[in-house]
Amino acid sequence: MSEPMNIARVKWACRRGMLELDVLFQPFVETQYESLTDSDKATFVRLLECEDPELFAWFMGHEQCTDAALAKMIVQVRGRPAP
Repeated sequence: MSEPMNIARVKWACRRGMLELDVLFQPFVETQYESLTDSDKATFVRLLECEDPELFAWFMGHEQCTDAALAKMIVQVRGRPAP
């Protein structure tokens, strides 16, 4: 799934098992995904391949993502730096 995907598949992949992740991913895809570079789109898709507990820990600031590209995308999806 790491290659660029069509928007419908990306939107489907944004449907997670956690409401906290849904409210982050879905608005981002609706408003910003199309304007990303192809490289950033691939990074976002790679982020979606991660497991929900891992994503939750990163987005809530409980853990730091060690992958620099994913960490940058997390900040972008959040719309602000972690507290």
